Amino acid sequence: MNVQGVADQIDIGNLLTRYCRAVDSKDWTLYRSLLTDDAHLDYSAANLFVGGPDDAVEYLTRHQESISVGMHYVTNVESRVGGDAASVVAMWFNAVALPRTEGITFFHGRWRDELVRSESGWRIRKLRLEVAG
Repeated sequence: MNVQGVADQIDIGNLLTRYCRAVDSKDWTLYRSLLTDDAHLDYSAANLFVGGPDDAVEYLTRHQESISVGMHYVTNVESRVGGDAASVVAMWFNAVALPRTEGITFFHGRWRDELVRSESGWRIRKLRLEVAG
């Protein structure tokens, strides 16, 4: 792998880490900045939201309001980069305090993302959540 390929792998991993931080800290400005204007987000596997970035921010702002603790972890990031586009599969794990429950609930699964390189770095164009448990 050449230097650009290594840099792309690091940048893509950092993008997914910022995504986790944005959701967990409810930083919707950061979250929105990680997406293209025409992004398509599919959280239907968790019975949540499907649609565009601005609607996702609106939905997640309401949804996350009642969650006091959320800690996403992203691992096993596999990226296939071709020019200014990348396909990414990554494992995620989330420890979350859900409303009307005691303790912490754990979820895990995969993200299947399509990314594009922009002037500001890699951005998510398509995100599909898969829940494994």
